[in-house]
Amino acid sequence: MDELKAGSDTLFILLGAIMVLAMHAGFAFLELGTVRHKNQVNALVKILVDFAVSTLAYFFIGYAIAYGVGFLVPAAELGARNGFELVKFFFLLTFAAAIPAIVSGGIAERARFNPQLAATFAIVGCIYPLFEGMVWGGRFGMQELLTAWFGQPFHDFAGSVVVHAVGGWIALPAVILLGARSGRYGRDGRVSAAHPPSNIPFLALGAWILTVGWFGFNVMSAQTIDKVSGLVAVNSLMAMVGGTLVAWALGRNDPGFAYNGPLAGLVAVCAGSDLMHPLGALATGGVAGALFVKMFVITQNKLKIDDVLGVWPLHGLCGAWGGLAAGLFGSTALGGLGGVSFGAQLVGTLAGVLVAVIGGTLVYGLIKAAVGLRLDAEDEYLGADLAVHKIRATPEREG
Repeated sequence: MDELKAGSDTLFILLGAIMVLAMHAGFAFLELGTVRHKNQVNALVKILVDFAVSTLAYFFIGYAIAYGVGFLVPAAELGARNGFELVKFFFLLTFAAAIPAIVSGGIAERARFNPQLAATFAIVGCIYPLFEGMVWGGRFGMQELLTAWFGQPFHDFAGSVVVHAVGGWIALPAVILLGARSGRYGRDGRVSAAHPPSNIPFLALGAWILTVGWFGFNVMSAQTIDKVSGLVAVNSLMAMVGGTLVAWALGRNDPGFAYNGPLAGLVAVCAGSDLMHPLGALATGGVAGALFVKMFVITQNKLKIDDVLGVWPLHGLCGAWGGLAAGLFGSTALGGLGGVSFGAQLVGTLAGVLVAVIGGTLVYGLIKAAVGLRLDAEDEYLGADLAVHKIRATPEREG
């Protein structure tokens, strides 16, 4: 029975890893469909190579920081219990690699390729695992401190804060340091070039791939088959629906808002998906959908932050909301299972934001000072596809 349990757990978490790996295709197509035609190849190549760099950074450095586990041991040790620990690494790697995939959407169309790879290595190897270790690895004393203060540790079941808020708040200083795309804002500060999505079907495909994969992201965060919960699945579904309907309504049928709405809801529900009542998850997703639409418009039009895919409002703000929502709708007073403290959720969420902002500012600030972050004006005008990759997405259509 022990062998059967070990094999079942390994298969369970392997399927989760494969589903979240597939989500990276969603990141790629969401970015591809949003950026202009001259930057589509760059979006596809960047997500793939970022994942490869993330794997090396997490295997050799990041996983040890987060969990105190290394892999420089004989294969016989690594293969124990059907290789469960290796597959667990694979699963958690797909989460870690989501950080540069999130950042990629914010800095699209004007970032240099190789400096971004260097930033990916630093973030996945050092910055992200620091907070991951605080929350999920039981390291560095944060959870013990919050338990002493509030009676409960910080609860983030599937990464509203650990993955999404951290990714979104790392992206914010990167976007600010990089600056807006050329011609985006006029001298009077108003938007002078709208840059609408280049391909709505690809944008929609990316959103659908992410949405489907998210059920592996959330449900398989149980990590062992005996802890799997249908509550997590249905809460994810309800948050997705809430985010979709609110974003569709507030976005006035705009397809970009409609297809980012389910993602906003799913980002927000990750933290408390194992605790909430489905009605609480619906409300969590609805608030996230509204937060994304309103803050995307404010970010672009009033704050003049050229966040191409809106990753700061989508992941940074909706992820932080998810951390707080777990403390609200996870409580028994609002129909949840309890065992969560709003105070711990607030402090834990703020800690994640602080680590991300400081880490993102240091990494991108140092790279900007050392080698530069941005394509030169001519390459940006030409487009990253030709400037970096020497080919466009549809070369057969061009002379």
